[in-house]
Amino acid sequence: MHQRSTESSTAERAASSEEDARLRDRLVFGDEDAFSEVYEKYSCLVYTIAVRVTRDERAAEDVAQEVFLSFWQRPFAFDAAKGSLRGWLAMIAHRRAVDLVRREEAHRRGNQDPQLSMAALGGGDPVADQVTDADTTHRLRAALRTLPEPLRHAVTLAYLHGRTYREVAMELGLPEGTAKSRLREALRRLTVALSNHAHD
Repeated sequence: MHQRSTESSTAERAASSEEDARLRDRLVFGDEDAFSEVYEKYSCLVYTIAVRVTRDERAAEDVAQEVFLSFWQRPFAFDAAKGSLRGWLAMIAHRRAVDLVRREEAHRRGNQDPQLSMAALGGGDPVADQVTDADTTHRLRAALRTLPEPLRHAVTLAYLHGRTYREVAMELGLPEGTAKSRLREALRRLTVALSNHAHD
């Protein structure tokens, strides 16, 4: 009985690993339905982990958005042979949440340099993760130029200058909900622009 249970468990893990790999491969080819499947299955998990670390619902929303955008942008970062997609997303969510808390603490202490250059980008932001070489920097800058000024200004503050949603809202004199909507739309358009370029 124990052997059958072990064999069944092994078979289930193998099937799950294959399914995770298929989802990743579909994302590589820009399959938005695959992205929706991943989001529906794991968004609650990612958000819960982010809330636990940040103790802030809005910050947790930021983290969840970053995690899924990053996976959409770089699906090959996940290796199904090394573990489950669930476990990998949980690890990324925890890492991004910790990064966000550290950035906000550094900002409050006044240690954050507001003049971050493209070359200095980092800290786990999904858009920053794209800036790994000159070609990618060029693509990101080109994608930014396609955005309407209000969206470009908002996303530049958030992702190039390390501002939070609340800080973007304050600097632009906008309600937080409006700032969040602008950032989401800007990220959506950047995702499409970068994805289209990758498939050219």
